[in-house]
Amino acid sequence: MAQSRPILIVEDDAALRATLAEQLTSEGEFLAEEAESAAEAEAKLGDGSARFDAILLDVGLPDGDGRDLCAKLRREGKNMPVIMLTGANGESDVVHGLDSGANDYIAKPVSVPELLARVRAQLRTYDESVDAVFSIGPYVFRPSAKLVHEPGRNRKIRLTSKETGILKFLFRAGGQTTPREQLLHEVWGYNSGVTTHTLETHIYRLRQKIEPDPNTPALLVTTKGGYKLNVTAA
Repeated sequence: MAQSRPILIVEDDAALRATLAEQLTSEGEFLAEEAESAAEAEAKLGDGSARFDAILLDVGLPDGDGRDLCAKLRREGKNMPVIMLTGANGESDVVHGLDSGANDYIAKPVSVPELLARVRAQLRTYDESVDAVFSIGPYVFRPSAKLVHEPGRNRKIRLTSKETGILKFLFRAGGQTTPREQLLHEVWGYNSGVTTHTLETHIYRLRQKIEPDPNTPALLVTTKGGYKLNVTAA
């Protein structure tokens, strides 16, 4: 199973906030962090050790307008998906929310299945964007920059295009084994001149870069028939 995606819920209604957190985390697909005000949300987002893949943001917060907070986050360069939650769903309200930088807009009362579907849709789009960031073991992986960053040691590791492609595809496989031929096809495309030896060479070089002990891989694991990524390895 893929690593749970961290979501920040910014909502002053404690009962709704708890319900959303419970529903989001029920299947292990997401991790939920809660904030009841704009100030608390900003504090959590400003924590250098925290990362959120998406934000559920109420418009009516006790210390401000959620749309103003969204606009401020965009100005600060925070580009994760933001889905606004509001009791007002008039056209002007929706336009105001989207103009502030929100990716989507859902009126209350919230349909949890619809909300989950929209969160997943926004994350799929985000994962293909230049802003996408993934957690793999102790690393933060930025595919668009071809970079793996290890915050604990403040170490940056540059990757080649093929190494980036391998990591990205294995991450999307959600911990499932990817056959060698499939990985070759996905990363190199159809090319009869490319063999599994080419893939094995790139896997070897990638392990030299990211594995604490390349001789005993913990992250990029060889399995029967292929490879898988263990994103929760320490």
